[in-house]
Formats: sequence, structure tokens, C-alpha cells
Amino acid sequence: MTDFKTSETAKNLMRAFAGESQARNRYTFAAGLAKKQKMPMVEMVFKYTANQEKEHAEIFYNYLKPLDKETIFIDGGYPVDLEENTLAQLNAAAHNEYEEHDVVYKSFAEVAEKEGFAQIAASFRMIADIEKTHGERFQYLAGLLGEGRLYDRQEKNSWVCTNCGYIYEGEEPPQFCPVCHHDQGYFAGQELSPWFLKA
Repeated sequence: MTDFKTSETAKNLMRAFAGESQARNRYTFAAGLAKKQKMPMVEMVFKYTANQEKEHAEIFYNYLKPLDKETIFIDGGYPVDLEENTLAQLNAAAHNEYEEHDVVYKSFAEVAEKEGFAQIAASFRMIADIEKTHGERFQYLAGLLGEGRLYDRQEKNSWVCTNCGYIYEGEEPPQFCPVCHHDQGYFAGQELSPWFLKA
């Protein structure tokens, strides 16, 4: 087993911590943009994902406890996605999540395995799978938004008001929730609501 202090795995953990921390902030910024563009449901998805990225960052950071009070020097490339457009932010987020899944965390897992850190390798692999799910989520939303179907499915659908829980059946949600009077942007198709339970 490689000495953890001098391992590439320790550097990769710090790179992953930095990447997850930045992703959390990018998604928080994107959530603010979605809110400004009157898409509170998309805002919630960005915030929901940002919270998961924070957890990933903490998992990677906690592996570094044996190096407490040390400074780890790393190099790395991190995306800059500043376009003031929610669709562009969704597409960039999907791309970045797939890159973490397809390239970054798989290679980090291989290095950890070679250096003898099986548990860390397993965490990289499991979190890579989560990142793929994030990519699919962002890609799905980007597809709906890009096709103008975020709030219009052209077929009967269940729509959940994410503010009060009202459920509406129809091709598109009402302009305002009849219960809490929040606007259409608060509605999510049932397939987008992580808390929706089918009877």
C-alpha cells in the first residue's frame, strides 16, 4: 500500500473536494438565475443537486483526516459556466456531471485501487454513479426546456405544485395554483418530483 500522505489518491481527494465544492456553488448560482427567470421548479432542482454535491465534498474531505493540518497542493481544471441563460446552465451542468462520471471519478477510483485504498475507490465509483444520475436529471430538464415542454407535455400529465402540494391533471399546469396562488413556475411534472408517490 502506498503511503497516504504521498499518494496520488490524497491529491485526487482534494481535487474531488474542490470540484464538488465548486459544483455546489455553480448550482447555487444557477438556482438564482432560474429564480430570476421565473422557473422556481428548476431553481429547486439546482438547489437539491447542490446539496448533494456538498455531501460528496464532505465525504471526500473526511477521507483526508489523516492529513489534518497539512497543505495539499493540487492542479486541476474546473469549468467556468457564466452564461445568463437557464437552458445553457442545465446543458453545462449535464456535461460536467457526465464528465465526472465517465472520466474523472473512474480514473480516480483506478488510482485509489492501485495504491491500495479500496474503500476510497469504492466511494469514487459510487459517487460517479450519482453524478451520472445528476447528468441525466439536468439533460432531461434541458430537453424539456429547449423543446418548450417544461410546462406543456401535449398529453395528460400529473402536475404537482412544489409550494403547497396541489396536484393538477392536464396537458399543462394552470397559470396559477388554485390553492396557494403561486405561478405556473412552481409546478413540476410528477416524474420530476422526487417526493411523488404513486398509489
